[in-house]
Amino acid sequence: MKKIEKIAAADNFTAVNVGKLSELGDYELVLGPDARLNGKVFGGAAVGATGAEFSFQLFPPHTETGFIHTHVAHEELYFFLSGNGEFQVDGRCFPVGEGSVVRVAPAGRRSVRNNGDLPLVMLCVQYRAATFTAEDAADGQILADKVEW
Repeated sequence: MKKIEKIAAADNFTAVNVGKLSELGDYELVLGPDARLNGKVFGGAAVGATGAEFSFQLFPPHTETGFIHTHVAHEELYFFLSGNGEFQVDGRCFPVGEGSVVRVAPAGRRSVRNNGDLPLVMLCVQYRAATFTAEDAADGQILADKVEW
């Protein structure tokens, strides 16, 4: 089973590498004694994330999630990085592919499938819904420090 590689870390950051997106199928997520999901890796713990979770997932051609799910408090953003497929929310299906982004509210009943002939790769970011405010949008500060490489 493939593992996330730590690149660097210090007090204010952690950097990791999940590897080539084409090799995500080497990951195996163990959900229980008889439940394993190939091609999915969660990374929040690996980077020490405190306000969100993220995962990469690879769907081989003509495969699907295989279940519908919701969340209690978490909204999700799905970024499609390559391939083509379909996304379903509350029974409504629509096409997704490279460059597509889908936001789903916690109660949205969701699933995804690859109905194409190439791998479908997505990045999912999960975070507590209804927490981002106008003040948060102005949270960044540009510093006078000189950038040195």
